[in-house]
Amino acid sequence: MTAYLYIESRDPFDSADSRYFPDLVKGTRERGHKTTLFLVQNGVLPARKGSQFSDRFRELAEAGITIYADDFSLAERAIGAADTDSHVQSAGMDRLLDLLLEPDTKAVWH
Repeated sequence: MTAYLYIESRDPFDSADSRYFPDLVKGTRERGHKTTLFLVQNGVLPARKGSQFSDRFRELAEAGITIYADDFSLAERAIGAADTDSHVQSAGMDRLLDLLLEPDTKAVWH
């Protein structure tokens, strides 16, 4: 089975098309694929606890999608571990690299 790694670098508060990216991620999971969402750069902004996107993260997590946020991107934006949504795990770029190198993985960068 193919695994999909979605990398979101855009801020949904600034990029309107980013609001629909979680639908693509969830649809992939619903088709039976292992699916991971990795937030980087401004893509970590909605990972703040209490953000209007918290329900989307909960929905994705309940669907079986693992959600990571780049720890460096979080730190650059003054989002600490206590400030991060409970459905989002902080991870370093080394974790992203591990995910990219897993066999049968397709990456989609947005």
